[in-house]
Amino acid sequence: MIDTFQRNINYLRISVTDRCNLRCVYCMPPEGVKQTPHWEILSLEEFGRVVDAASDIGIRKVRITGGEPLVRKNIIDLFRYIAANPLIDDISITTNGILFADMAADLKKAGLNRVNFSLDSLNPQNFKDITRLGKFEDVWRGINKAIELDLHPVKLNVVAVRGVNDQEFTDFARLSREMPLHIRFIELMPIGECNPWAVGNFISANEIMTRLREEFGPMQAEIKVTGSGPAKYFRLPGAKGTIGFITAISEHFCGTCNRLRLTANGQLRPCLYANKEFDLKTPLRNGADRQELANLIVRAIRQKPQQHHMDQGWTDRRVMSQIGG
Repeated sequence: MIDTFQRNINYLRISVTDRCNLRCVYCMPPEGVKQTPHWEILSLEEFGRVVDAASDIGIRKVRITGGEPLVRKNIIDLFRYIAANPLIDDISITTNGILFADMAADLKKAGLNRVNFSLDSLNPQNFKDITRLGKFEDVWRGINKAIELDLHPVKLNVVAVRGVNDQEFTDFARLSREMPLHIRFIELMPIGECNPWAVGNFISANEIMTRLREEFGPMQAEIKVTGSGPAKYFRLPGAKGTIGFITAISEHFCGTCNRLRLTANGQLRPCLYANKEFDLKTPLRNGADRQELANLIVRAIRQKPQQHHMDQGWTDRRVMSQIGG
């Protein structure tokens, strides 16, 4: 569906849970966040009904997120449900990778097309410091499993944080040369837990690019990587993978934004950084049919803002895991 700013809205990100098995320093406090009661979270069937309705008005791509989506019980059933919809042509997941290796084959069989791993360090100790709970070896095993199962393109999402992982940028770039991985450096956004210190720890994509050029020389621009979204991609000479940059702060991409977000508790959010949400849970539980749900989604699309206003500060009391990555 085309919105009021002539953008084709064809992509739905679904947060299936606000729970996570890590406590990344820029996302959550050490003790975690108050969990939403189970009965307030949409059931897998309810998520499926939203996807069906959304597909009727032009949604063709679905990404499953969290929290950490793989902690959601019976999550593979949702992949099967979505894959059965002939209008959906791409199903992906963003995961921290801790549980992925053991579930990967079943996920692919259920309909998963590709996977993004959130990975901010290649150093096991630094990884543990950033995540507070995780083991790098578990994620690395998952990444290799994704490659083995041909879930391409396999992407690594790296949130760039000064003084935390900026010393590893060249290591990530080398990884793209050695393996068929697509490294995506994401500018730190002032959201939730990281809001108070985002300015002091912020590194622009331009600075990262400058560092990499100093180390490796010129990089070749890539036209397209499947599911590239807002990232701009480059390739080192002879590299098997690519290096991408997501410039949410320094050069916003709102003019081409094609997505909606559905929170775990059934709120449809047209823009990550705008507080306006549309309640789908209440109509779902009051018996709304497919057409009624589709009409509500159309209403949300028509009110999608022209651009975000991150410069005005984060006013939502929730953290990223509670909204959906």
